[in-house]
Amino acid sequence: METLTFQFPAAAPGRGRTLVGCVSSGDLEVLIEPGRAGQLEIQVVTSVNGSSARWSQLFQRLFDGRTLPALKIDIHDFGATPGVVRLRLEQGFEEIGHD
Repeated sequence: METLTFQFPAAAPGRGRTLVGCVSSGDLEVLIEPGRAGQLEIQVVTSVNGSSARWSQLFQRLFDGRTLPALKIDIHDFGATPGVVRLRLEQGFEEIGHD
């Protein structure tokens, strides 16, 4: 198990909380809640050691050209593919009302 932390610039704090996915299904779960103004914080707990570069590239592609609210995102990964990670994050953003 490895714990990774990422930070990105963000706008005002987001509103609402959501949980999408289910780690016990062999997938991953994403918990999104309001964060500190100006900061998007992501913590990833993953079963895949040495995957920091893959996660960093995925977040860079996902957030490029987007202004997201300040959020705290916790991801519990059980070896999900980048496509599933993106799907779960998009579902979470939709749940809290931010596209």
